[in-house]
Amino acid sequence: MLKDKTDAPGSPLRDQVRLTRRAGRELARLSSEERSHILLLAAEQLEIRSDEILAANQQDVAAFDREVSAGKASASLAKRLKTSSAGINEMAARVRDVAALPDPLAHSLAVTELDDQLVLEKVPCPLGVIAVVFESRPDAVPQVSSLAIKTGNGLVLKGGAEARNSNRVLVSIWRDVLAKHNPVLADAICALEEREEVMQVLQMDREIDLIVPRGSNEFVNFVFRNSRVPVLGHGSGICHIYVDSEANQSLATNVIMDAKIQYAAACNAVEKVLVHQNIAAAYLPVLVQGLLKAGVEVRGCETTLALCAGLPIMTATEEDWRTEYGDLRIRKRGFNDGGQRIVARLQ
Repeated sequence: MLKDKTDAPGSPLRDQVRLTRRAGRELARLSSEERSHILLLAAEQLEIRSDEILAANQQDVAAFDREVSAGKASASLAKRLKTSSAGINEMAARVRDVAALPDPLAHSLAVTELDDQLVLEKVPCPLGVIAVVFESRPDAVPQVSSLAIKTGNGLVLKGGAEARNSNRVLVSIWRDVLAKHNPVLADAICALEEREEVMQVLQMDREIDLIVPRGSNEFVNFVFRNSRVPVLGHGSGICHIYVDSEANQSLATNVIMDAKIQYAAACNAVEKVLVHQNIAAAYLPVLVQGLLKAGVEVRGCETTLALCAGLPIMTATEEDWRTEYGDLRIRKRGFNDGGQRIVARLQ
């Protein structure tokens, strides 16, 4: 029988995660005020060390841009990788928002009297240790770190190699703030950097209580297939907007344009648009013209192309319906669905 390498005596990775588990228990014993105070200090340090974060991020961006130029990496990932002074201020603001939330642990969810002087009380408690595996976006570090501290959970972070320098600085901020409160708490957050460590983490069902993969649909499915730890995954990230026949068409266009153009690399940028057939002939050409003017590449099936005759729309392929592009390319598909609607999918 094959033996899990992480079961070997003195496995550095397993020992590190066990320290995170111990520190997480200490974190859960803190009062709500203490945990919120740690978050406020972390938000302050994000702002104080802004120049350090930006310098590290610029290193990552420069290296990744070379990968993109060589055709070895995605331009959408490059956009998600880059941060700015405004982005760091946004990180700090969101951490303060979490600090201001009510304590998720200090209340009863339900109370049931089973017998005289025998009462069953349902109360929330920390999960234990949560591992989050993500790619590209440095702002994921303060997002998940603040939530872990607020809820009294230990945290194992594995970011993408493309954000290594940015993540190192961001994680050091959280560990430094935790250590100032109590040196033991510094281990409540640990960061992994090697790809090989992900497979080891997926087998740590005794040390880790939940794994949250944040990335492509392919990666999330890989984690589901290979993990002995419970997994909280997500869908494919192909976002849809439906324009009904009774919709305010001007408002709908504004929403679609904003959802596609403002930040096309975001995972919640619109990729598909569904348009009711009763308004498609009049509405689709107007929408497409607006998208084309904004520099968006539009593709469509035969129905959509026919309704937008004369406009430079490319022909969509079957792969388009399953693809999240994260850029200004838009794929459209129009067809009659039981005589009810025309579907235009934007990617």
